[in-house]
Amino acid sequence: MQVGVRREQRAGERRVAATPETVQQLTALGLDVAVESGAGNEAGFPDAAFAQAGATVVPDLLPESLEVLLHVRPLSPETAAGLRPGTITVGFGSPASELSTVRALADAGVTSFALELVPRISRAQSMDALSSQSLVSGYRAVLEAALRYPRFFPLYMTAAGTIPPARVLVLGAGVAGLQAIGTAKRLGARVSANDIRAASADEVASMGGTFIHLDLDSRNADAAAEGSGGYARELGEDRAKRQRGLLAPHVASADVLITTAAIPGRAAPLLVTLDMVAGMRAGSVVVDLAAESGGNVEGVIAGRDIEVPVDGGSVTLVGLQDAASAMPSDASRLYAKNVANLLALMTADGQVSPDFDDEVVAGACLTHGGSVRHAGTSEAMEALK
Repeated sequence: MQVGVRREQRAGERRVAATPETVQQLTALGLDVAVESGAGNEAGFPDAAFAQAGATVVPDLLPESLEVLLHVRPLSPETAAGLRPGTITVGFGSPASELSTVRALADAGVTSFALELVPRISRAQSMDALSSQSLVSGYRAVLEAALRYPRFFPLYMTAAGTIPPARVLVLGAGVAGLQAIGTAKRLGARVSANDIRAASADEVASMGGTFIHLDLDSRNADAAAEGSGGYARELGEDRAKRQRGLLAPHVASADVLITTAAIPGRAAPLLVTLDMVAGMRAGSVVVDLAAESGGNVEGVIAGRDIEVPVDGGSVTLVGLQDAASAMPSDASRLYAKNVANLLALMTADGQVSPDFDDEVVAGACLTHGGSVRHAGTSEAMEALK
């Protein structure tokens, strides 16, 4: 079967859905891989490396000529509509925000797999692209904060005086948050963190951070905060308001605040108000990793730095965008392996033939046979009618 890898079409996207290593993995399964010229250039994978790995490099890859299409960002509705019926696609789908593309995929008779939907079970860990890309994003968030922070992160004791370490607060202790904690700690900062799941305390401690316990006055709070697949569940408005009130003094004492809280398929929860940001010291930096899905911080704009006036200066509010794409080589290396592992699960004797009795395959499927198979997305589309 013909598997195609296109140059990513969205502005700013530098990752690629295959690497020379995964090309070798796929060709060993009996698949023919075609890579559009230049697809991997920005990630550090030139055409010659793909060709040496066994791929055919072509000037332009026509969607209608493919049987399988691998991609990073969600396809455009126009690209989806141009695919042949029965084509299989594997990549991020962002179904909650890309309903027009989902509709086009279904109308075209495309079998699409969205990596956000891969079940979070042990045997699917090697296909979990959300986790692999969050690893990159959490690391990058700390570097972006350090570049903007006008002081040192580590403690320095010098003949001219002692420079105290930066105080970093991380909100959200998923993969991105834990990576941010570990990175800030390695840079010498004093790190604390909070997550609505109290069970995250041990993970925070294992990365060198101090967990902030908030008394939200709720029985079985941890169970209420735990959503499906290990993700956090959005709090009710009363508890969310109380959470913000309890977090306010911790935010005010932080030099750097990094927010990472996200709920797949939903807008990011509001954790920090502008009043809370205004309580921080001049020169402080806030990096919101959830800016692209609405933001954890009030007033954030994806892709922009905003100066919030405070006594003596301002606080820099960073709406981080394309965080994983900012480190395209390693991000692509991890992502492409996730894609190849999922495709390998569906491949036998050189043919990609999804087995919908397999819970990983069924769970990751977005559209098939002209219909939307993912229940949440289907309900969202019905609600719009």
